[in-house]
Amino acid sequence: MGFLTLFEVAVMPNLQILLISGLGAFMSTDYCNLLGPDARKSLNKIVFIIFIPSLMFASLAKTVTLQDIISWWFMPVNVGLTFLIGGILGWILVKLLKPEPYLEGLVIATCSSGNLGNLLLIVVPAICNEKGSPFGDRETCKSVGLSYASFSMALGGFYIWTYTYHLIRTSATKFKAEQEYASKPPNNDLEATLQTCLLKDEDVAVFPTSTKSVDDQETLPIISHLSNGKEVLSSSPCSKFIGILGQFVKELLSPPTIASILGFMFGAITFLRNLIIGSGAPFRVIQDSIKLLGDGTIPCMTLILGGNLIQGLRSSRIKAWIIVGVVLVRFVVLPAIGIWLVKAAATLGFLPSDPLYHFVLMVQYTLPPAMTIGTMTQLFDVGQEECSVLLLWTYLVAAVAVTFWSTIYMSILS
Repeated sequence: MGFLTLFEVAVMPNLQILLISGLGAFMSTDYCNLLGPDARKSLNKIVFIIFIPSLMFASLAKTVTLQDIISWWFMPVNVGLTFLIGGILGWILVKLLKPEPYLEGLVIATCSSGNLGNLLLIVVPAICNEKGSPFGDRETCKSVGLSYASFSMALGGFYIWTYTYHLIRTSATKFKAEQEYASKPPNNDLEATLQTCLLKDEDVAVFPTSTKSVDDQETLPIISHLSNGKEVLSSSPCSKFIGILGQFVKELLSPPTIASILGFMFGAITFLRNLIIGSGAPFRVIQDSIKLLGDGTIPCMTLILGGNLIQGLRSSRIKAWIIVGVVLVRFVVLPAIGIWLVKAAATLGFLPSDPLYHFVLMVQYTLPPAMTIGTMTQLFDVGQEECSVLLLWTYLVAAVAVTFWSTIYMSILS
């Protein structure tokens, strides 16, 4: 497969996203006014609760079996490594570039959370359809490739709706705590004591760093701001662990994660699978209806991305070098590390011999940030403009970067 042919295959999915984003941007302008802030927020909730879970369940239940899960055991490890390594690189980037505190979680998220779902669902079958593909028969390649991509999407969704969701939620909590503290009137009571220094509010608790001067008391740090709006001045290690575990369980109970678990169950258990999958399944209408809902996920998310972009271009305060840093992490450092890791795993005998499987593992290190991050920033109302600008530039670069690295990967696997 020549470079120009591969370039055309890889650039088409990104161009589709950019075109639909442009439509969303136009719909959000004052001239059109069809996708304003309130409309985007409401649509995001529908995407989060209905569309994303439907897409994940329908894809997993249909394409991933128990045998697949066992033989593809390294893919969950590989996806976890993309998040781990990307997260470490994002943390280093935050320490070096020092963005605004409310953007720290966003920067780490865009470095660690790749678009492991819809891009692979488009790119892999398109490569299989091209003449001269190194992955064998066209139909077999396409069928197996869709299974790989669906499994990747489910795994990515699990990591995104736990790890990435936690990052964005934490950033939103800190941002709102800072806003609330900044809005509090200063304590000018010269007779203030330790008790009167504490702001009488259920959401924010403050400790004095010193009782020597009023100025010190007016610049007291926030000690604790929990998402449930309760004051916590001190806690034992055991209670902290229980709190962290409880929050993790809550995030596991998000609709997309529950849908992933159910999709794995229906795909892996033959009895459940036969109930909804196949032309003779008694409840196949349920699977068809869920799939129909899931088909609306990508268009809606992309329209929202374009709508957020308009506001982001007008008011975004994100610095250019942060964009450059994220681009370098996602399209230079991560892919280079991914090649080495996948080749090492193949050498150690951890991978099946299928070159298409190796290719998908490598591409997982090369993808632009997940568009779901934009959904999360919209849900928590933090950094959505900056997120849109980051996604715009990374997807523009991805049109070339994914093509370049795909060429390298296929030359290695041929």
